[in-house]
Order: sequence, then structure tokens, then C-alpha cells
Amino acid sequence: MLRDDINNALKEAMKAKNERTVSTLRLVNSTFKNADIEARATGKTLSDADLLPVLQKMIKQRQESKELYEKGGRPELAQQEGEEIAIISAYLPKQMSDAEMSTAIDAAIAEVGAASMKDMGKVVGVLRAKHAGQMDFGKASAVVKSKLGG
Repeated sequence: MLRDDINNALKEAMKAKNERTVSTLRLVNSTFKNADIEARATGKTLSDADLLPVLQKMIKQRQESKELYEKGGRPELAQQEGEEIAIISAYLPKQMSDAEMSTAIDAAIAEVGAASMKDMGKVVGVLRAKHAGQMDFGKASAVVKSKLGG
């Protein structure tokens, strides 16, 4: 489903001669193919849920590059990275707000009966299982840590 959406968008971008979208979606397809090859070594086939972290990683890489370009005084390259982030983000599920994330964390803490920092891994595991692609787990881990008294 995700791959089909991306391939259809790629065809539309090619017809519209939108070079940035074409190059970005080709890069996404290439990254997916590399992930498929890696997964094939373990005998696994990748589902859409398995591809969401791949997209998140691509976005994170572009955000880091954008920051470096801005610090280095290269606004045109920072803008290019920003455009790519927007294109790739369109294929991720809607991200949770901070309030929604806090509610989900509270529910996960209650579900596993977490009482201390020793239970942090269990809580994050539940969050990853239920909310993959919907929250920034870097921020979520910090919130879990603070709620568990860490």
C-alpha cells in the first residue's frame, strides 16, 4: 500500500515535471529496496509498518543536514532539505501531539504496571508496538523517564 502510493506519486511527479519530488521519491524507493535486501538476508519480508522507521530515519537525516546547512550559511541547501522532509513526511501517519503522547505514555505505564526506571524498556516497547510511526520516540523516552522518576 505505502509502496503503491509512493510509486503512483512518482508517476504523477514525473508527468508534472516536478524534479524535487521525483528525485526524493526515487531516493525513497531506493532506500526501501536496500531495506528489502537487508531483510531478505534474515528471511523476512517488509510490511508497511516495517517501512515507517525507514522513512523516519530519512527525515531525521535530512533534519540534521538542514541544521548543518543553516549553520554553514547555505540557505539554498537547507531549503532543499526542508522540501525533501515535507515530501517524505507526507507518507508517515499523523504525528501525535504532546498531549496525545503523554496520554499514550500514561496508558502504557498503567498497562505494564511500571513503577521505576527498571520498567522503562517495557513501557517504550508497548509504545513502539502500538504507536509506531506516530510519535517521536526520542521525546517519548524522555517523557517516560521523567514520569518514572528518572
